Amino acid sequence: MDDRYDLRLYVAGQTPKSLAAIANITWLCGRYLPGRHSVEVINLLDEPHHAVIDLIFAMPTLVRSLPKPLKRIVGDLSTTERVVLGLDIAARSAS
Repeated sequence: MDDRYDLRLYVAGQTPKSLAAIANITWLCGRYLPGRHSVEVINLLDEPHHAVIDLIFAMPTLVRSLPKPLKRIVGDLSTTERVVLGLDIAARSAS
């Protein structure tokens, strides 16, 4: 089983929530997914067309494209348990 996580974090500029989400996903990936993740941060103020691709209606939004199925988490990602469960990290790590 491939345990690689491909993530995209959609933010709106350098707002406090955007900066918090970037810091939180960086920490979470370092803690729970070391060496087996990629995170692409997309600033929708600079690249608004990307909002259509992943149907982004709120920001910040984290999109997990791999492993399948696609998942979304909205918010600043400050609740570690919610993000870990939302991304199925604990369940996949135990397999």
